This record gives sequence, C-alpha cells and structure tokens, in this order.
Amino acid sequence: MTDDDDNQSWGPIFPYESPYREQLNGIEETIEVAQDSGYSVIEGACGTGKTLLALTAGIQLVRDPDTQYERVLALTSVKQQLRQFEQDLRIINDNLPADWNPVSGLTLVGKADVCAYNVAGTGGIDDSNVYERCEGLRERTRALADDTSAGDLASQARSQQVGLADSGASGGDAADYLEAAGGMAPYPEGTPESGNDVEYCPFYAQFLEDLPDDGEAAEAVPFDWTETGHIDAQELTRLSVDAGTCPHSVMGALLPEVEVVVGNYYHAFDPTTVETFTGALLDDETFVVCDEAHMLEPRVRDLVSDGIADVSLRDAESELAQVVQPLTMTDETGRQTGPVDRIRAELSDATVDLEDLQRTRQFLRDLREELARQVESYLDREHRGWRANLNDLPDDEIPLRDPERPRTDDLTQWAENEGYDERDWVRAESACAVAARILNSVEEEDTKRTAPAVGRALGAWARADHVDHFREVELERTWDDAQPTDSWRRAYNARFALHNCLPGDAIAERLDEFGGGVLMSATLEPLDAFAEVTGLNHLEREEDRPVITRSYGLDFPPEHRESFAVAAPPFTFENRGAPGEETEARRIHASALREVATVSGNVLVGMPNYAEAEWAAGYLRDAVDKPVLLDESSADDVTEDLKQEFFDGSGKVLVTSLRGTLTEGVDYRGDRLSAAVVCGVPLINTASPRTRALRTAYDRRFGDGFEYALTVPAVRKARQAVGRVIRGPEETGVRVLLDERYARDTWNSVREYLGPDREEFQPVSPDMLSLGLDRFRGTAGDGTE
Repeated sequence: MTDDDDNQSWGPIFPYESPYREQLNGIEETIEVAQDSGYSVIEGACGTGKTLLALTAGIQLVRDPDTQYERVLALTSVKQQLRQFEQDLRIINDNLPADWNPVSGLTLVGKADVCAYNVAGTGGIDDSNVYERCEGLRERTRALADDTSAGDLASQARSQQVGLADSGASGGDAADYLEAAGGMAPYPEGTPESGNDVEYCPFYAQFLEDLPDDGEAAEAVPFDWTETGHIDAQELTRLSVDAGTCPHSVMGALLPEVEVVVGNYYHAFDPTTVETFTGALLDDETFVVCDEAHMLEPRVRDLVSDGIADVSLRDAESELAQVVQPLTMTDETGRQTGPVDRIRAELSDATVDLEDLQRTRQFLRDLREELARQVESYLDREHRGWRANLNDLPDDEIPLRDPERPRTDDLTQWAENEGYDERDWVRAESACAVAARILNSVEEEDTKRTAPAVGRALGAWARADHVDHFREVELERTWDDAQPTDSWRRAYNARFALHNCLPGDAIAERLDEFGGGVLMSATLEPLDAFAEVTGLNHLEREEDRPVITRSYGLDFPPEHRESFAVAAPPFTFENRGAPGEETEARRIHASALREVATVSGNVLVGMPNYAEAEWAAGYLRDAVDKPVLLDESSADDVTEDLKQEFFDGSGKVLVTSLRGTLTEGVDYRGDRLSAAVVCGVPLINTASPRTRALRTAYDRRFGDGFEYALTVPAVRKARQAVGRVIRGPEETGVRVLLDERYARDTWNSVREYLGPDREEFQPVSPDMLSLGLDRFRGTAGDGTE
C-alpha cells in the first residue's frame, strides 16, 4: 500500500504493495454502497484487477463486525474466471498478516466432479449416470439406516474391505481401497451391499452418522475448514474421501459456513438449484459478486426459460402409464397385476389421485400428437416434399403466436378447445412428481425420471404471461435411424419452448434477496442500459437500494498499443453475400484481415458466425505465411486442445466465431496474443421469430428494442474479443474493429457503445490500415512474418 492508503481498513487484505488507482476507488466505493445494502456496477478493462477489487471489498465487509455480511458469493459464467477467483483468494491468504486467520473459501461444483466413485471411475458410476445413481444410493442408504444405523453401514463397508485384505482376495498384500483425487477411502472400490443384498453408499452413510440430530450440519465436516484456506473441488474430494464421507454432502454443509463461495450463475439464478442446494446463501448476510456481468442477462434468460421436448413427453407419458396400468389392468383371472399394493400405499399419501394421473397421462399424449401436427403442418407449408429430402432440412422455429403482437399462444388455445384448462397444466406438475416418486419407491433400478421436469415446464407454461414470454416450437437438426424413413422425427428433435424475453425482473428479484454486491465486467457500457435491463434501476427506484456505476478505461501505457476502427463497408449479409461470393465488401474485409494477420505473433480473428469463420480461415491460409487454426463448434476438450496449440510455438492465426468460447474469459496473458481483429458487428439473426419477440418485448419495456436487445450485446461481444490483447502494463498489441459502423457516426453507428476507450479506436480507411500497422511495428519494435 502507499502512504496515503495506510489508513485503509482493507489494507491487510489486499495482497500487493499498491492497488491500481481504479482498484483503490472501486474498493472504497463498493464497500461504501454495500454498507447501505446497495450495488456497484463496474466496467473495468481486462487486466485492471476487478477480481481482487471485489474480493478485497467483500472480505473486508465479512470481517467487519459492524456489517451484516457473513459471506461472499462470487459468481461467473466462465471457468477461466472461476479459476481466477480461486487463484486470487489463495494469493490473499498467502499475504495476510501472520496473526490473521486465513480466509475460508469453497468452490461449488456438481456431483459429477466430487462423487468418489465417479472420480475414481468405479462402482458402475460415470458422468452419464452419476446423478441417478447417487440419488438411488442415497435413498437406499437412508432406508437401510432406518432399520439399523448409518454408522453400522459404514462399518460394514470397512469390514468388507478388511476382509478382502485378510483373505488376500485382491491378489496382493493390500486390499483395493478406493482412491480418488489423491485421497484413499477406507472402503472397497465397488459399492457395497448390506446383509440383505441392498446396494448403498458408505460415504453417504458416514455423513449421516456424523450428522448431529439437533446440531449444525457443519459438525459433520471431518476437517477444520477455518484453517484450510480455499478448498477447490479436488481438495474437497481428497479430504472427504480420506475421512470416508460424502464430498457433495460436505460441500452442502460448508455452504453457509465459509467466508467466500465461488460458483456459477446457476447456483444463484437457477430455480431448481436454489431450491435443492444453494438456498441457504440467498439472504442479506451474503455479499454477491457477479463477474462477467455482461453475460448475466442472457445466462439468466436461459435459466428462467423452459421447454418440453417430444421425447420427454413420450417418456413422461410412459412413466405415468407404469403407475396407472397396474391399478387399472387385470390378468386373465381378473386379478390386478404388478406392485398394486405398494402403488396404492404411495398414492394414498399423495396430493393427486388415480383420476388425476389418468387425465395427465392423456394430456401428455395429446400434447405430443399436437406437437407432431404442428411440425408436419409447418413442413408441408414451408418445405414442400420434405419427406423425400430429410437431409436438407435446417434448424427452424415455428412461432405459436405473432412475435410482434402479444396474445394467447396457439398451443394454449388448442388445449382450451380440447377441454384442458389451466388446472390441467398446473395439475401436471403434481401428477408427474408423484408418478416419479412412486416409481422410485417400487423399482430398484436407478433411473432418471423425465416426468418431474415435464410437469414443471407445463406448470410454468400456464403461469407465464403472454407479453414478456414467447412460445414456439423449436426444431433442432439431428438424425435418428431408428425412426421411419419418412418421419420428421428421423431428422429433428422438436420441443415446445417457453422463452422469458425480459429476465431483468428475475434478476432484480434475486439480487434483492442479497445484502448487496458488485456487478462487473470489461464490457458493460452503456451502463444506464445495463442497469435498466438487469432490473437494477427497479431496485433503486422501488426497493430503495442504492446503485452506483463506474467505468474505468485502460490505465496501461498507451504507447504499447494501437487501436483502429476501419471504415470498411458494413459486414452484413446484404453487403457481403454468402461465404464464397466475390463481393466488394468481402474483398475489402479479406484484405484488411490479411494485413492484421501479418502482425508478428499470435493473431485472433473474430467473425460473426462459424460459417464466416470457415471462410476467413480458408482465405487466410492462402494469404499469410503462418499457420491458420479454425475453431469450429465442438466439445470443450477439442476447444481446449485447439487453444493450447495456438499458445504453443511460434506465431499463428486463430479464427473463431464471436459466439464461441475463445473470445471471452480466455487468458491471453503475456505474449499469447499480439493482435485481435473483429469483422463486422455480430448481431444475432434479426429475422428469427424469437429475436423479433425479444425486440418487441424490449420495445414495450424500454422504448428501443433494437438497441437494448441486439446492438448493445453485439458490441459487447466485439469488445470482449479485442479486449483479450492488452491485459497488463508490459503487454503490447493491436486491436482492430473492422466495419464502418465502428468508425463513423452514421445512422447505424455503434461507436458510442465502445466504452471509455472509444476515442482510442482511430477511424481509418481500409487503404490506410497498413500504414497504421507499419507505424506500430516501428514504435513497438514489431516485425512481420
């Protein structure tokens, strides 16, 4: 710290000698507004230390006895940023005064990441079945513990292992103990069975045994988390496995106890996750940090939207049938078949009866038939002769109302005409949940039940309004050889989709549950629009929660970078045509891409979509003398391999879509990136029914739907990409925005949305770009390849 900052109470928490000027201001103001139960909104350029800003402010509030805060909940949508929170918290702990206790922390992950059997690859559990197997094992463990005790179950598993060791059954001097994440359990590798041949989980049994009857769940944690510092998924698994207890249950017990919890947006905004796991964090004792907050609105929109797939309707109807049929069918002797008595016993305690289950089953069957009718009618209308050309069908949308004229959707209207009213939609939620519970109680096999999710979606369909929500049928291209050769199901997955066009209400409602916090990103401008669409303005106006906004530009040496806005023709489909067309706009953009790609070192090229990325990569492979890598829509591990190939060795060009994962949240520190160029303004498809409904909803709420719903998010995508270049005071590089909408104040200009550094992006004509790059090469000591 500097002499001027010696009196800052948070000084011992900040791990470096002196914060950046923006960090100093941001920490102070974030603490001040949070003490009044408010929120700060911070745009700070990449590398300006926003993570440390938020952690320092939050930890100070937690450790201040005069505030209500007990914990920090740090949320992000990007795995790289999650790791950054973990890393910075460890740095804080490493630099705390010797007489301070370490800051306790925990990273939230799913069961698949901490289940001992899944991590070890044993017990018949893997990523594909871990959730169903876990729930089944837990249920059987609880049932067995009622007859004996959880401690006895864990002891039985230990004795089985000891017996293996004594008998030499493992084929060696030692038994095969389960090992996971560096920990060794006192149990066999496989899941054990009780004396009556019932499979159970000894880790969960041990947790139940350690759980006090009337005490806190944290008393079941087998290690001292107050002295451990931050505990990530691997460390949590190791510590728990060594103690023979369930890592996921320990995670739940630690949630309300540690000082910093690091997780994903869904840990706070997904209704199901909050209800079943993280609800204890949602109170005024939590200081919430929303990192990468430019993604908050689209992420929450996905979380609070819903859908019902064709195959889900089929499977849910089948599950209801498995409950109904034993009660309604008889064999040739006139006797009912199946586990009738057990089903009746379960149903007697339920909120629905047999008639409700039968009506819901018929409702699901009719919904699936209506979905098929909708799809076939649409294909007959829009793709004549489609049955003979299934390979040519594209992804598609079938709107269930005019996207620009809110009204009751066609499916709801169809249901009403068929005699199904709102009670049927809502009843389905209870009926499907009861059916799944009955099946789980009468069947021993661990199976994921589809009915509960279908029931919840039907209930949401009925409760959602028709102004802020849009309903459609989504057709996703796939292929299923098991379907008839002339069936649309051979080519498509189809689903009824319920889209929440305005997630700001859900965001504001959730943020209001926390004590206060900070929302931050490198790309939030315009801040007034961000505060509006995320509901923060509503909190300020209606709930008297103060909100402050701050925007911090790059405070690194300006001579280390050059930034250009090239006045090339707008890279729109109307101007450029399809990939491969020799248009003037495409020729000019291709020439500019070649100029930037020759910058020494690694160059990132961001295109509006994957089709255009493929075109750009093909052109650049013939135009520049360095390797050109193409990122395609693919699995995470493939993308990670591509990223590592880009980082390794000499300079390369990496071409990707601005809607992929390589232009946001990736750490291109040091010399990993020398230049980034964005081609066009990456607007989403403005003609799709969903986009038109989104724009209409924003028009009604905010007055300018195109700006709020389309333009601002698109420019943020572009700014995220070019922001990867400069992340520290010693780094040098070039940032290029290629499209005249970034350069000129025309009717469709987006220049005003470029944030606090907008004036750095010098407007240049395409033929002057090479001169600007040459100037930078000369001043920065750069060369060409």
